[in-house]
Amino acid sequence: MSHKENNISYTTEEIAQLLKVSKLTVYDLIKKGEIRAYRVGRQMRVDTVDLTAYKERLKSGGEMMPSQSAPAKPIEQPAEPVRDPSVIISGQDLSLDILASYIEEAHLDFRPLRSFAGSLNSLIKMVQGEADIVSTHLFDGETGTYNLPYINRLLTGHSYLVVNLLGRTAGIYVQKGNPKKIRSWEDLGQPGLRIINREKGSGARVLLDEQLQIANISPRTLAGYHDEELNHMAVAAQVASGKADAGVGIEKTSRLIDVDFIPLIQEQYDLVILKTDENEKLRDFLLATIQSSEFQVKISAIGGYDLSKTGTILYETP
Repeated sequence: MSHKENNISYTTEEIAQLLKVSKLTVYDLIKKGEIRAYRVGRQMRVDTVDLTAYKERLKSGGEMMPSQSAPAKPIEQPAEPVRDPSVIISGQDLSLDILASYIEEAHLDFRPLRSFAGSLNSLIKMVQGEADIVSTHLFDGETGTYNLPYINRLLTGHSYLVVNLLGRTAGIYVQKGNPKKIRSWEDLGQPGLRIINREKGSGARVLLDEQLQIANISPRTLAGYHDEELNHMAVAAQVASGKADAGVGIEKTSRLIDVDFIPLIQEQYDLVILKTDENEKLRDFLLATIQSSEFQVKISAIGGYDLSKTGTILYETP
């Protein structure tokens, strides 16, 4: 390696691109001491020699090869542990954007970032270290309950808090006048019906699959089952256009699109918050915010929500 190449340094974003991992993973590697880094102002930098040394350790099964040991650079050691200020909030409901704005305005040294993955995919992101706060509305047909059966299975070994954010009425979008006379989940099995589905990992997709299993309807018999949209608005629009006869979604959206709505279940929309030593202040702030009348008034103004359990702690690991 030339002297010029040896002097090149990278930001954490550039390291993430080079290694094809998330920025959060890079921060974690630096924090654990697996990649040597130093701070320039508020920015972390990694020199080429240190990135090369990390790659060589991976190639040799995790052990540093003597010939590849990086020279000591005492002046360039991190002055303090690295903490990523980003807080990733994953989920699709508008209430999460309002919650993110409260965090932004509170100046807690946390920077909220939004991810718009579905409920199950959001939990998977949390397991992978790519989300800190996620929303879930996952119906479990075996127990007839929401969220906790999935959360407790997926987050085994993690420390977390589950708090109710709101309730929403879910059901089926149908064309105006309900020409197919759909009144229940079982009616989705009628001959000649075409549905529009949500993407895998979304709460609406899980709800449909669980209800089909309860009704003993095979997804393979449903025309349109593999046709997917990424949000409630798109599903309702497909039904309104006549491209589908039915689709699963929430009542609030039906007020914005020219469809009728068949209410079938009150779904529980909860927040899962990872518990760490660093985010205790943030967790206290989130609970106080969600339980405040000011926040609930803002959410209520959107319409279509049940706030009777908002702020209730449903589960907390020791």
